[in-house]
Amino acid sequence: MTLQFVFHYPETNGSDGDLLDSGALDDVARAAETAGFDALALTEHPIPGARWLHTGGHQSLDPFVALAFAAAATSRLRLLTHLALAPYRNPFLLAKAAATVDKLSGGRMILGLGAGYQKSEFHALGVPLDDRGALFDEVLDCLPLHWKGEPFTYQGRNFDARDVMARPKPVQDPIPIWIGGNSKAARRRAVERAQGWMPMIGPPELARTTQTPTLANFDDVAVAIREMQDEAEAFGRTEPLDFLSSYSDSTLTDPTVDVERHRTRLGELEAAGLTWVIVTHPRCEPAVLLDWLAAFGSEYIGR
Repeated sequence: MTLQFVFHYPETNGSDGDLLDSGALDDVARAAETAGFDALALTEHPIPGARWLHTGGHQSLDPFVALAFAAAATSRLRLLTHLALAPYRNPFLLAKAAATVDKLSGGRMILGLGAGYQKSEFHALGVPLDDRGALFDEVLDCLPLHWKGEPFTYQGRNFDARDVMARPKPVQDPIPIWIGGNSKAARRRAVERAQGWMPMIGPPELARTTQTPTLANFDDVAVAIREMQDEAEAFGRTEPLDFLSSYSDSTLTDPTVDVERHRTRLGELEAAGLTWVIVTHPRCEPAVLLDWLAAFGSEYIGR
C-alpha cells in the first residue's frame, strides 16, 4: 500500500479544560514519526464563537507555531495545516508563516487552506464573510509572488504592495498547497492553482454548518476525484494532484480491533484515488496517544 498517513493532533472539544493541559506535542510528533506516519496536522480557529465551543466545537493551537515546534522534535514528518483559513490573514503574513516553517523544517511544510465558515470568527477578525472567496483567490495570487524571493507589485482589495520582496525563500518550490472544501470553487482552485484537494465527508447538517456541499461517503469522494482528474486533464494540468480525506471509525480507538476490515477499507480508499488519509484519536493524554500511535503504525503502516 502506497497510501500515506497523516496524524491529526487531537483537539479538545468544548470550553472546559485547555488543549495542552495533558498533551505533549513534541512527544506525540516524535511518536508519530517513529510509528511511520508521513505527516502531522493541526487545524486553525484563532477566535471561535463561545456558543460553538459550548455546544461541542473544538479548541486549537496556532497551527504554524505548533508545527514549527513539532518540526524541531522530528526529522522526516511533513507538517500540514488541516486547515488554515486563507481569508483570515493578509496574504503576505500567511506566506511568511508558511515559508518560515518550511525553511526551519528543511522543506516539510504542506499548506492546507480553506475558506472558513464561522460567522462569529469572521466578525471578530474584521473580515467580511461575503468576501471570503475573493480573498481566497487573492491569497493564491500572492503566495507564489512572496515565495519567489524577487521584487513584485500587487494591488489587493485592502492593500497595495509596491515593489516589495520577501526573503528567505522557502526550501520547497513551491510549498505544496492543498485546498479544503467540497464546493465547485474549492475544486477549481485545487485543479488550477494547487497541488492537492481535501474534501470533507459528512451528513447534510454538516453542509449547513460549514456552508459547503455535502459529500456523504467515500463513494461520493471517489466520484469527485474522477471528475477532478478529468477537469485537470481538460485544463492541461500535467502534475498529479494529491487527494486527502479523513478516515474515522469507532473501533480505531483500538487499532488492533477489526484489523482486516480496516486494511481492506484503506485499500479501497487508495483504489478510489486517495493518496493520503488522515486519522486522529479522541484523547490527547500522551500515555494514551503514544501507545495508540505505535499500535496503529504496526497494524496499518508497517514501516
